[in-house]
Amino acid sequence: MKIEDEMDPAGTLGPVRRQDGSYDPVAESRKILRMTRVATLATLTDDGAPFASLTTVATAPDGTPILLLSRLAHHTRFLERDGRCSLLLASGGRGDPLAHPRLTLVGTASQDKDPAARARFLRRNPKAALYVDFPDFSFWRVSLHHIHLNGGFARAADFSPQELLIDMRACGSLIAAENDILDHMNADHADTLAQYAAHFCAARPGPWRASGIDPEGLDLICGDLCVRVPFPQPIETAEQAHAVLVEMARQSRRTTT
Repeated sequence: MKIEDEMDPAGTLGPVRRQDGSYDPVAESRKILRMTRVATLATLTDDGAPFASLTTVATAPDGTPILLLSRLAHHTRFLERDGRCSLLLASGGRGDPLAHPRLTLVGTASQDKDPAARARFLRRNPKAALYVDFPDFSFWRVSLHHIHLNGGFARAADFSPQELLIDMRACGSLIAAENDILDHMNADHADTLAQYAAHFCAARPGPWRASGIDPEGLDLICGDLCVRVPFPQPIETAEQAHAVLVEMARQSRRTTT
């Protein structure tokens, strides 16, 4: 996969392209999904009217959206009655907002009490730790039914969840080791994370922290900024994660020394 070097103020990369130079809508959609922490959430009111609100979002390792919602909010009560919903994730950037990619996800939301969902969300949105344990808050997972990408002018695609989400059936050891990998990188290799962000994402300097790892890449956050460090090839195990992170560290050091 070839990724263009063009950057925007948020530190996001330009359009994702295949080896032959053609636009890759699935890879573009995965990038938006992993890099966007705020989404418009559309739910259905009691009389069936659309209701749009704002929410923070994280992803499970396979890419499934995870939400933290308060029952004091209208959208949560609507989802309790009818879980059908839609999420709009927009990358933003300079110039005409309609020239930048945005991703629409259509699915059904249901409550998720899995501790892994909590861990993924809080690593992605650490400020939520201030209110996550309030009794009115709960985690929700959105099971996707349909995906629509508008990649900017003259770029659009529709596809199924099976094309967007990552098959995790062979990745048990990677999932089990995720917290240990992230804790180790954040505690002992903050300089390496900064090198990843600079070399692979052309991101600004800062105290970058690893917020998630999956077969296709490493997610980093710095304040309100997010970047996606893609792996050169998919991984399935914790051992492969160690090997690819070490090799990528070597690559990033060669360009900064």
